[in-house]
Parts: sequence; C-alpha cells; structure tokens
Amino acid sequence: MAPTVVVSKVNFDSDRTGQMSAGWTGGVTAQGTARWTVEVDPAAPRQRHVLKQSGKAMFCWCVKDTPALADGAVEVKFKPVAGEQDQAGGLVWRWKDGNNYYVARANALEGNVSLYHTTNGGRRTIVYEDAPVARDVWQTLRVEFNADAIRVLLDGKLYIDTLDSHISGAGRVGVWTKADSVTLFDDFIIEAPAT
Repeated sequence: MAPTVVVSKVNFDSDRTGQMSAGWTGGVTAQGTARWTVEVDPAAPRQRHVLKQSGKAMFCWCVKDTPALADGAVEVKFKPVAGEQDQAGGLVWRWKDGNNYYVARANALEGNVSLYHTTNGGRRTIVYEDAPVARDVWQTLRVEFNADAIRVLLDGKLYIDTLDSHISGAGRVGVWTKADSVTLFDDFIIEAPAT
C-alpha cells in the first residue's frame, strides 16, 4: 500500500448530545430508518462523546461531508452494544450515494470481518474472514485502499488483503451498521496518500 498521512480526526467531543454530528450526513440503503446521534459513553476511548446508531434499517450509513477520496485509509473505534439480528460496525469508502459504496464490517454475533461492494442498492460479498469481534468492547477497524487493492484490519491485525475493481474514483468516507445493530463509534481517522 502507498504511504498515507492523517488529514482528519473526528472524536465527536465538541458536538452536542442528542443530535447528528456537524459535518456528517446519515441515511439508509433499502428499507428502514437510521438514528445517528452523538451520545455519552463513560467508557469511550478518549473523552465521553461518541456517535451512536440506534435505528433499524437494512443498512445504515453516516458519511463525512468532506473530504472525498479515491485512495487512502479510514479507521474508527467501534463498540457493538446490542442487536438480536446483528451486532455490527463498519466503515464505508468511495461512497457515491446511498446505493453505491464499499463497506467493511466487523460482526460480534457472527465473529467475522467481511468486505462488500454495494452497487445500485444491492450488497454483494467479496470476502469473509473469521475474527474475534467482541460485544461491549471498544475495538479498532481500519481499511486501506489504493486503486484495486483493499486491506481490512481489526485491532491492528490484517484479516483481508484482496483486489476488487467494482467501485473506483473519489467518494466520501464514513461508518455503517446493519439491521438492529446498536453501535457506538469514536476516533474516526481519515488518511490521504502522502505527496
């Protein structure tokens, strides 16, 4: 992977609780309603404000309004706290709109990390790998992407290293959940290629 440098760090600590974080847009792919709000978690990795998704939808996404990246890396700390169908947290990149983007997700119910492309509203699996994803624990999910190369890491360990060309060009980056997952996010980092 090409070297990257940090261009943005978001920890939600300056946002008011009970509202969407400033500079972010949330929505869903397919049916349901997302509920993205800044809330307090006393166990948060840094200070106590975190971004929480507590709605129910096929797929919930929340993307940062800027920047748009074709290549780079995104990283987030996440904590799945509830869900009967799913307990998932994920990252999206090359997000063009609510129906076209890549997603990497970690699922505490299934104990795996997976990579998908969502095109024309349909999510298609690229690869699954077993991984020790825990409920009620803060963990770090990271995705590195450069041209067709994609790497997915959980807590610093590489689980997916593959090539895929379904979605190219610049797009927004953000976080993601599935079904009835109640998931917390913090310390969102965006990295762009080093010049």
